[in-house]
Amino acid sequence: MKTFAQIAAEITPHITEMMPWDVEEYLQAHPETLIVDIRETHEYDTMHIADSLNVPRGILENACEWDFEETEPELVEARHRPVVLVCRSGNRSALAAYTLQQMGYENVISLKTGLRGWSDYELPLVDLEENPVDIEDADHYFANKILPEQRNPASRQQ
Repeated sequence: MKTFAQIAAEITPHITEMMPWDVEEYLQAHPETLIVDIRETHEYDTMHIADSLNVPRGILENACEWDFEETEPELVEARHRPVVLVCRSGNRSALAAYTLQQMGYENVISLKTGLRGWSDYELPLVDLEENPVDIEDADHYFANKILPEQRNPASRQQ
């Protein structure tokens, strides 16, 4: 059985990943880039990159196609535009990048380290009303909050 992290690691050689500082430069050079945040809506509402489009991973494939309730026209029409995919840590966006490539998207980039890395590099985030998020609030939000019962039982024994 493979873990989520192992699956993500297996596909990374087949996608393009960029570190936050490289994405920042890339966005300046390519203002037509569509930033797609694939986190769940409640995650996105808390804080996100300004002007990004929220398309949760669970509906991504439908959002990329016409004739679905989840269709996002801007995303459907972005097959020839640069698309940067964003999640919390970079694993979901890696899987999503691989999927979009399979669906004909020509220039897909996964934000390596996700918004955690974006925040660590002190790049700007905004809240639901598009107000800037304080860096300390972002640090607290992205801190690991795994509960004891969420840990692997084998690691709890040690």
